Amino acid sequence: MKALNLFAAAVVFALTASVARAQSDLDSIDESPSAAAMAFDLVIVRPLSIVAAVAGVGLFVVQLPLSILQGEPPVEPARRFVVEPVKYAIARPLGDMQ
Repeated sequence: MKALNLFAAAVVFALTASVARAQSDLDSIDESPSAAAMAFDLVIVRPLSIVAAVAGVGLFVVQLPLSILQGEPPVEPARRFVVEPVKYAIARPLGDMQ
């Protein structure tokens, strides 16, 4: 009986230690982008994003007279066509493509 209690205590201790180790492994997961993702972002995504931002500025300029004729402030088109593409192209961290 004493051996069974000792065995049960050892099993509980081992399970507790493995759960604690697994939790510490989850806490230390590196969520930073990989070097490949950063290189892809720098070489492919950023230049295309800058082209899209320039195209957005062009679309904004084209639609600006229509907004003025309608008497509406061009706040929403400015945000959609200029601010969001420029933020995506310039302000986000390298490798973060969300």
